Amino acid sequence: MANRLSTSTSPYLLQHSHNPVDWLPWGEEALAKAKTENKPIFLSIGYAACHWCHVMAHESFEDEETAAFMNEHFVNIKVDREERPDLDAIYMQATVAMSGSGGWPMSVFLTPELKPFYAGTYFPPVPRYNMPSFKDVLAGIVRTWREQPGEVFRVGDEVSNHLQQTLSVNAQSDSGFTQAHLEAAAKTLIDSYDWGYGGWGTAPKFPQPMTIESLLRRHYAGHQDALKPVVHALKAMARGGMYDVVGGGFSRYSVDNFWRVPHFEKMLYDNAQLARAYLHAWQVTGDPFFQRVVTETLDFIAREMTHPDGGFYSSLDADSEGEEGRFYVWSLEEIRATLKEDSDFFEAAYGVTPRGNWEGRTVLQRALDDASLAARFKTDLESVPVKLADCHSKLLSVRAARVRPGTDDKVLTSWNGLKLATLSEASRVFASGTKQSPTNEKGIASSGYGPPHDNIYYKLATHNAHFLLKELRPDGKLKHSWRDGKTTNEVFLEDYAALILGLLELYQTDFNDKWFSAAKELTDEMLELFEDPNGGFFDTPKDGEQLLLRPKDVQDNATPSGNALACEALLKLAEFTGEGRYRDPAEKALRLVVGMATRYPTAFGRWLSAADTALGGTKQVAVVYEAGDESAAEMIRFIQSRYRPNVIIAASSHPPSDNVPALLKDRPLKDGRPTVYVCEGFVCKNPVTTLSELEELL
Repeated sequence: MANRLSTSTSPYLLQHSHNPVDWLPWGEEALAKAKTENKPIFLSIGYAACHWCHVMAHESFEDEETAAFMNEHFVNIKVDREERPDLDAIYMQATVAMSGSGGWPMSVFLTPELKPFYAGTYFPPVPRYNMPSFKDVLAGIVRTWREQPGEVFRVGDEVSNHLQQTLSVNAQSDSGFTQAHLEAAAKTLIDSYDWGYGGWGTAPKFPQPMTIESLLRRHYAGHQDALKPVVHALKAMARGGMYDVVGGGFSRYSVDNFWRVPHFEKMLYDNAQLARAYLHAWQVTGDPFFQRVVTETLDFIAREMTHPDGGFYSSLDADSEGEEGRFYVWSLEEIRATLKEDSDFFEAAYGVTPRGNWEGRTVLQRALDDASLAARFKTDLESVPVKLADCHSKLLSVRAARVRPGTDDKVLTSWNGLKLATLSEASRVFASGTKQSPTNEKGIASSGYGPPHDNIYYKLATHNAHFLLKELRPDGKLKHSWRDGKTTNEVFLEDYAALILGLLELYQTDFNDKWFSAAKELTDEMLELFEDPNGGFFDTPKDGEQLLLRPKDVQDNATPSGNALACEALLKLAEFTGEGRYRDPAEKALRLVVGMATRYPTAFGRWLSAADTALGGTKQVAVVYEAGDESAAEMIRFIQSRYRPNVIIAASSHPPSDNVPALLKDRPLKDGRPTVYVCEGFVCKNPVTTLSELEELL
C-alpha cells in the first residue's frame, strides 16, 4: 500500500512510497502532526543515487517490525536533499556537530519545534561496524523522550544556537581580497597536493574542479607552479576508475586514495564542472587527452541525461540489479568475447587480468599511456586513441544491453545552470567553422572557432536555456525543481546565480540579447529576494518558508556556494552594464570569506575564482559591425578561442538595439569596418579594426 510520498515529484521520495513506514513529505501537515501528538520527528534525508540510502531502506524501512515501531513513536519525514538543499544544509551541520561526521542517508531526530537533538547517518539493522542498530537507536530515543524530556530540549537548544552561529556568517574582514591572499591560497593548494596519486585529501577522494579552476586562474595570472597540480590531477582522475572510459563521464568519488575504484553514482553537477575544468585545461595546454575527456563527458550527458525538451537530469544511480557498479564493471571473458583480436591491446591498455581488480571483475583504468602502447604493439602513436575509441564503442554497445542504473530525472535549475555555462563555452571552442552555417538574427555567426549553429553543444545549450526560462518560470517566478511538467514551490540562491552565469555565457556565444536581458532581470530579482544587509546573501528567499533558521552557507561543497556564484554573476554583470549597484554587493560579500578562503582554499575554490574576477582587471570587449559582415567573426573567434578567464565580450550589428549591454552603447564603426573596443577599469584603448591590432591589445 502506498504512503503519502506517492504523489511526490521526487524520484527519491517515490522510491520510498511503498515502504511500510508512514512517511510524510516535509510540510505543514507533518510538522503540525508532531506538535499535536507531541512526538519527536525522525527526519531522513537522502537522494536517489545514494547507495547507502538504498541499503538502509532495504534493511530498515522495508522491515515491517521496524516500520511499526517508527509509526507508533515518531512522525517520520522523508526529504530529497536535492529538492531541499536548505534543509540539507541546516541538518547536515547539526549532524556533523553532534556526531563528528556527515553524509547520506542523514538520520536526524527533531523536537516538534524542529530543533535537532540526536543525529547520525547510516545505521545497520543489527549492531556492527562499531555502530548501534537502528532499532536500538529508535528505542533509545523513545526512552529519552519519555524519561528525560528536559535533556532533549536542552540539547536541541544548544545545537540550534550552534547552527545559528555556523550558518549566519557576517563580515570577517574590513577589507577585501588582495593578490597576496590569492597567492597564499595557491601556495597552500600546491603544498598540500598529493603528488603521489593526484588530487587533494585522502580516501574517499573527491574531484576538486573548483580548486583546479582557481589554480588555472593563478597560472593565467603568472604563477609559475600553479599549472603542474592541475595537469597532474586531471590526468590522474581521467586515467583512474572514476572516469567511465567506455561511456564517458565521471563517478561521484574514489573510495580509495589512488582513483582506482569509484562510488559509481554519476551526478550532473560533477560532470558539468569537471567538463569545464578539462575544457579550460585543454585551452591552456593543447593536450588532446583533455579534449577527448571533454567531448566524451559532454556526449555522455547528451546521450543519457537529457530530457527531450531540453532539461538535464540530476543523476544516475550507483546500483543496478541490486549491485553497486554492476553496470560498469567487466570480466576478462566479456572483454575478449567483445573485442576479439583487439583484446590483447585493450587488456594491456587497462591492465585487465583474470582476477580483476574489484570483487572478481575489472573497473577499467589506464595502465599504459598512448606512447607505451604504441611502443609495445609497434604501431603509430596517432593510431592508439583511434583504436581505443573503437574498443570503447564496441563495449558500449554490449553494455547497452545490460540493466541500466536508475535515473533521477528531475531537472534542477542550479545544476542545469552549471551545465548551461559549460555547454556554452564548449560550443565556442568546438564550433565547426563551416562557412555555410546560418548566421543569427544579428547577421553574424560568432562562435569561438566559427558558427555555432551546426554544433551539438550550441544546440543543447540553447534548448536548455529555452527550457529553463519556460518550464522553471511557469508563473514568472523561478523554481528550483521540475519533473513531468510539475515544479516545486521552493527556489534558492544557487538557482538564480547559476542560471544567471549560464545565460551570460550563452550570450557571449551567440550575442542574442534575450539571454542578457533574462540574466539582468534575474539578477535584479536575486538581489531583492536574497541579499543580506550585513553582507552576502541568504540561501533562501525573504518570502520563503520559515525554518529553524535562514541559512547563509558560504562554503563550497560538491556544488559551488550560492554566495560565490552570486558574487561572480554580479561582478560580470557590473562589467557589462557599468552599474555599481551590481559590483558593490559582490565586493561586500567577498569580505565574508577572505580569511577562511586563504586558510582553507579547497573549501572555497569558487570564491577564489570570484575574487580573481574582482581583482584581475576584467577586459571589456565590445565588437560592432555592419549586419552580414563576416570579417568580424574572425576577430570574435580570436577573442574566444583562448583561455581568457577575465575577458567579457559583447557584440552587435550597428546600430545596436535598446536591449544590448551598456558596454555596446555609443560605439561607432571606424571607417565603416568591424570595430573592436577594449576597456579595462575606467580606461579604454583606441578602437581597432584588424586582427593584428587586436592581438596586441589582448
